[in-house]
Amino acid sequence: MSIKALGIKAKKAAKFLALADTNLKNKALFLMADALCNNADAIIEKNKIDIENAIKNNTSNAMLDRLTLTKERIEKIADDIKDIAKLDDPIGEIYEKIIRPNGLEINKIRVPLGVVGVIYEARPNVTCDTAALCLKSSNAVILRGGSDAINSNLEIAKIMQNAIAPLGFLEGTICIVEDTSRESATKMMKANEYIDVLIPRGGASLINSVVKNATVPVIQTGVGNCHLYVDKECNIDMAVDIIINAKTSRPSVCNALETLLVNKNIDNKFFEKLKKALDEKNVEIRGCENTLKIFENAKKATEDDYKYEFLDYILAVKIVDDLDEAIDHIDKYGTKHSEAIITKNKDNAQRFLNEVDAAAVYVNASTRFTDGGEFGFGAEIGISTQKMHARGPMGLKELTSYKYIISGDGQIR
Repeated sequence: MSIKALGIKAKKAAKFLALADTNLKNKALFLMADALCNNADAIIEKNKIDIENAIKNNTSNAMLDRLTLTKERIEKIADDIKDIAKLDDPIGEIYEKIIRPNGLEINKIRVPLGVVGVIYEARPNVTCDTAALCLKSSNAVILRGGSDAINSNLEIAKIMQNAIAPLGFLEGTICIVEDTSRESATKMMKANEYIDVLIPRGGASLINSVVKNATVPVIQTGVGNCHLYVDKECNIDMAVDIIINAKTSRPSVCNALETLLVNKNIDNKFFEKLKKALDEKNVEIRGCENTLKIFENAKKATEDDYKYEFLDYILAVKIVDDLDEAIDHIDKYGTKHSEAIITKNKDNAQRFLNEVDAAAVYVNASTRFTDGGEFGFGAEIGISTQKMHARGPMGLKELTSYKYIISGDGQIR
């Protein structure tokens, strides 16, 4: 089905969704969650096809992890959808009320965006999370996943749409683009008549392409060149635990640690413990000249190693003079996603919070918490790295706009 045909269906569905009450939407979400679990075997069979194709294409292990679905992962996705159902419905919320001297009552209320388009890569969980968040926030959605996960995505979208059809939700509620060619993505970027906002989720090349070429308004998300600065005043064991978690718990995601900055005056015990922990996880080190003196198996870091995401068991390391140099490095190479400091020094912690420009800034905690579920949003449609409209993990409220409702009794100007 063409982008135009999907857009027509989505626009029609968006009108229905805008009037759907909370109870109806919540029933739909629980049906979607149950349907995913009940059809897990069918989803996994389609997912196996995608995995086999990815292996033939020499896809990295980290990216295969993002693509893979298991019963446990599907159950977790279903639980996230049920959590979304339990959240407050933002639609219709009056979050500002003004009574003017002339008696006019002005209410600012939340309304849906309308039709949300999402262009994403090899993560079939995005199909589920996005559909659920859009439905709860009364938005229709047009999903355009990558070729790597097309079989998984088609099966998931079919199951979810079929689950909610008996409740009266129109076919265009959850639309999926079957054509994964570049042409289909380009047409979505130009579909202003049908799509109200476009959200890209994926690597830097995808996001940059959408930002540069779309005429539909875009919310920029995702690229996470995340840094962690270890101050000389820190709990060494805490620092090592956080680094290992941020780098290795799931290296293929955008909130994983990519560059470690370490104060040159830190106790040498830190490097001894860190080296042992990184070796146990088979993490490759790419570092500056001083790093090479500490980690004998490290490789010399290039400019690109500090500039781009690895999304793998690779960590860039730089020994810095002080907090100023760490902040300067983050300013130069950061993508405004998630940045962290490990320190006992309250003044340094506050400086880091105040001076580092990112959607999420941490003190003594892992960057892996930058996630809609971890923030209590149920899930997220993306992590915005821009400053207009939304920033950080985007949940239900970030999928709304607002309008002013003005009531009078004959006032004229």
